[in-house]
Amino acid sequence: MTITEVKEGEELRLVVEGRVDTNTSPELQDRILKSFQKASNLTLDLEKTAYISSAGLRALLLGHKTARSKGGSLAITNVTDAVMEIFEVTGFADILDIRH
Repeated sequence: MTITEVKEGEELRLVVEGRVDTNTSPELQDRILKSFQKASNLTLDLEKTAYISSAGLRALLLGHKTARSKGGSLAITNVTDAVMEIFEVTGFADILDIRH
């Protein structure tokens, strides 16, 4: 998994590429939390994310809660069909701010 950071005005975008699983989710969680120290609005671009495990979902949920506690936002964009199916089956589609 690789994560590329793109600053866009007051917003920060993380482009996540590859698989988010037990081995890579700690890095994603760390990057999300550190990003909220730089910006209050964060976008995760999952266009090149092929898979996300329960550990990855936990990282997203922590990011979502962190955003809310800081009065910011965590938006998720460009979700692949495979990852969207995981969000829908787990109920995360109803929790996360997923923008099409």
